[in-house]
Amino acid sequence: MCRLFIKGDPGLWKSCTHSLRIDGMVTSVRMENYFWKLLEEIAQRDGMQTPQLITRLYHESIDAGHDLGNFTSFLRVCVLRYLALQIQGDIPVNTDIPIGSLDAEQILLQEQQSRRH
Repeated sequence: MCRLFIKGDPGLWKSCTHSLRIDGMVTSVRMENYFWKLLEEIAQRDGMQTPQLITRLYHESIDAGHDLGNFTSFLRVCVLRYLALQIQGDIPVNTDIPIGSLDAEQILLQEQQSRRH
């Protein structure tokens, strides 16, 4: 079983720091390359570059009242939710379909209902 993980590309777990500007402030985010790769995929689905996506996630999260004390963890969880929602069939695997075109409220409602059962 572990061979599937051990023999995977070791470049995926190497960490890389990216610097970006959010509201004029330079911010550095350090994550494993696999997370960066998937953030890029998420961004491209909606015609954005990765820094644009990260800035948008930051602003929308702040607008929702979230404390982003550990922003890097928040980004990792966003990527894991993306993968989980694909597995559940809520986000199509076809990357030509923008995430912005999906009915987020319906997906969140279905998620709530499935947790109750």
